Amino acid sequence: MLDINLIRENPEKVKKALLKRMGSVDFTELLSWDTKRRELIVETENMKAERNRVSKLIPSIKKEGKDAGVYLSAMKKLSDTITERDKTVSELDGRIHDFMAALPNIPADDVLAGDKENNKVVRIWGDKPEFSFKPKDHVQLVTDLHLIDYERGAKLGGNGFWAYRGNGALLEWALLNYFIETHISDGYEFILPPHLLTWNCGYTAGQFPKFEEDVYRIENGEGQFILPTAETALVNFHRDEILKEDELPKKYFAFTPCYRKEAGSYRSDERGMIRGHQFNKVEMFQYTVPEDSEKALDELIGKAEKLVQGLGLHYRVSKLAAADCSASMGKTFDIEIWIPSMNIYKEVSSASNGYDYQARRGNIRFRRISTGKTEYVHTLNASGLATSRLLPAIVEQLQQEDGSIKVPSVLKKWLNMDTIKA
Repeated sequence: MLDINLIRENPEKVKKALLKRMGSVDFTELLSWDTKRRELIVETENMKAERNRVSKLIPSIKKEGKDAGVYLSAMKKLSDTITERDKTVSELDGRIHDFMAALPNIPADDVLAGDKENNKVVRIWGDKPEFSFKPKDHVQLVTDLHLIDYERGAKLGGNGFWAYRGNGALLEWALLNYFIETHISDGYEFILPPHLLTWNCGYTAGQFPKFEEDVYRIENGEGQFILPTAETALVNFHRDEILKEDELPKKYFAFTPCYRKEAGSYRSDERGMIRGHQFNKVEMFQYTVPEDSEKALDELIGKAEKLVQGLGLHYRVSKLAAADCSASMGKTFDIEIWIPSMNIYKEVSSASNGYDYQARRGNIRFRRISTGKTEYVHTLNASGLATSRLLPAIVEQLQQEDGSIKVPSVLKKWLNMDTIKA
């Protein structure tokens, strides 16, 4: 959530920044509600002070044998007025909160305006693989090698689901082990969170209320939903807490399946595992002091890149334009893997800085040692990594003429093979 003081002090500056990602922005009603609310609070506080002053006099008036009825009647009317004004303030609080909750994060100054067409490639690693034979696509490869069972996956879960089997399951598990081992060695704490989360988790993450329809809801009357990403859990880990400055940064990672409706039309070439309703992901997360968050973002990007480099895969890093960043993020870099059969790059990690947007929604603060005052932390996340597009990239980029797949050296300790054959 944004700081309303920013809008009060310089609404045009905030509007200009938000127009980098939104079609229109109008703060007229918000500022009108805010002004009326503050005026009412001042007036009501004065009324309450007057009520308290007179109420203290009434016992003395009665003690002197005088009629206090006129004072009691006046205080009754005053109390009724205060009650009505408090009700109006509460209604204005609700309007202001709903308006502010719907606003996305302010893009960082160095983030370009616009949507995907303004994303910028900032670096490329490795070369696109070249084949001396006619290469297969990942759907054919994993089917021929009995790594993925699409037919039975759909039979069990419906369209958009698949089942790992045999060496495919081992390859998936080897990837997860590789990620987990790397993050532990880098000093990140391993978290296995619940997969069912409360509504407040979605709100703090910035996904609710606007994107509530994108998740799978649990019809139990308690507002729970199945997590779409471990970020939604990790950003709530310290919700409503005041952290110690010398404990920051806090570095976590979590493994979970991710469950998403993936509403909307699919590209004709997005077959197989490119888009699905359930996929595995290891997610990195940091809580930092504000002045360290850009450095933390660089660290997360570097860690995600290192994982892909360890697999020997060609990829690129893109800096997203404002409208292509998720609503709660002020800056995002995507690590995009090359899928030869699609002749396109697909994101396997988004590394983002939410600045204090999520911390304000979740009331996550730290106490500054030098001043003793509390401030909002900055929150950052990055996939490290998602596997549903990584596995297709591995089998396509590392396929060999005989139809086998070369196993990346970093995974051999878990797979105990050099190639995956039929």
